[in-house]
Amino acid sequence: MKKRFRKTVKVALVLIYLVIIAGAVVRMTGSGMGCPDWPKCFGYYIPPTDISELQFKPNHEYKKGIVIIVNEELQVAKKAFTSGNERNLENWEPYTAHDYAIFNPLHTWVEYINRLLGALSGLPILIFTIMSIWLWKDKKRFLLLSIFTVFAMAFQAWLGKTVVDSNLAPYKITIHMVMALVIVAVILYLIYASKTSFKDQKYDSKFRNALIVATILTLVQIVLGTQVRQFVDVQNKLAGYFNWDITELAPLEFYIHRSLSILVLVLNVWLFLRNRKLRLGYNKFKLVIVCIGLEIVTGIAMYYFNFPFSSQPLHLVIAAILIGIQFYIILESHNSKHLKSTISST
Repeated sequence: MKKRFRKTVKVALVLIYLVIIAGAVVRMTGSGMGCPDWPKCFGYYIPPTDISELQFKPNHEYKKGIVIIVNEELQVAKKAFTSGNERNLENWEPYTAHDYAIFNPLHTWVEYINRLLGALSGLPILIFTIMSIWLWKDKKRFLLLSIFTVFAMAFQAWLGKTVVDSNLAPYKITIHMVMALVIVAVILYLIYASKTSFKDQKYDSKFRNALIVATILTLVQIVLGTQVRQFVDVQNKLAGYFNWDITELAPLEFYIHRSLSILVLVLNVWLFLRNRKLRLGYNKFKLVIVCIGLEIVTGIAMYYFNFPFSSQPLHLVIAAILIGIQFYIILESHNSKHLKSTISST
């Protein structure tokens, strides 16, 4: 059961990262409001593909909650009914959560796929939560953390609704992203704790403490990066796609983000060299260096080449992978400390 539990948790991790990738694509394509309502999309479980589906139709059967666009406003069916030759105002009410009423089929389906992946990622989480009941005797924390993950996913879904209702408020997008990383951290812990054997790794307090600082810095960089990206999106809407100079208009967060990247690089290179010099055995740190190298490349591309296609989602996804690897190495280091103290006491 423990092996099957671990495999299911791994599937959940892959799907969560796919959701993060999909979210980055939504951000890159500006599709965040592709579905203006939640959890449905224009009132449908499967969204429309043409604007004609969102226009009033005479002698048409409407279900409660179906959305149409009238004079650049969203109108929602108050109940199920069959329309007459003209629109009866008593059957409709305005959608008041926000005033965004634009239909773009590409944006709609990009956002819909993002939501679909989010719902799909919840299935293995529910499955491994049920499986954890059978592991209660030996691993009580598995069930507790699994239940926490279920509630965290529910909270994340609610956050998704508030993001849409707020018409993509920047701070809510940031909270949404941070919550996704919290879920990743819990799932990574379950993957590590459910291992049947552990590698022979050495504990070094300086390495572990510096790694925790490096992981926190990565989180700070992700938060700052989402704020910078929001600024870029707003400027593109106001002035056109990069018809403005980022070096003149960039907010303070941009300069902090750029400056901290130097500290992130230096600290992680130091950790890499210390790991190799002392032969600590944390082989995954090579992946950390690869991720940081890719972050630097995509960051330079965005700054000097006006955010080329796919550079922004790549930058975000690599950062999410990076912090996941760092957190996993922290778990390895914690376990090596525990093993060291156990050996010392015996």
